Amino acid sequence: MIFVQDVELTPNPQALKFILNKEITKNGARHFSNKEEASEDLLAKEIFQIPGIKSLFYSKRFITIEKEPLVKWGEIQKPLVSLIKNFDESLLPLESPEEKNLAATSPELEKINKVLDEYIRPALENDGGGLQIVDFTNNTLKIKYQGACGSCPAAIHGTLVMIENLLKKEVDSKIEVKAAL
Repeated sequence: MIFVQDVELTPNPQALKFILNKEITKNGARHFSNKEEASEDLLAKEIFQIPGIKSLFYSKRFITIEKEPLVKWGEIQKPLVSLIKNFDESLLPLESPEEKNLAATSPELEKINKVLDEYIRPALENDGGGLQIVDFTNNTLKIKYQGACGSCPAAIHGTLVMIENLLKKEVDSKIEVKAAL
């Protein structure tokens, strides 16, 4: 049985991170900006049935919910905890459909992913978020923030510069990092 062990605040005041007692995905993460995007994911589809949820992000052992600004957390927390506890584990996805195997397309992207996996993604996960590479062309890396980081001004502006500086140092001094729209 899966259950919520703890709830953590995130830097985004509209998002909470729900820590789970076991893994709910084997590979990657899943991010849904709305109910329509979640139609093929049974867990996400059920979660979006709870009124007031704006977006949803989940990774191995946590779920981050971003709520609509006028909705109170009490209206979401109890139904979510109950839903998780009663969800049939056999319906959980094994891999993320949004995972692109960009790492295999070039040695440089492989290095970029290694740096992101070591330094950036763990920090974002601590805050209830994640990062997906959308494109890498002509030394320009386009990334998409997920979860609590997706609409947090600190993530969108502050970490872009940090990520770019880190990748310039560790991979290639010509790399530019931009947020994908």
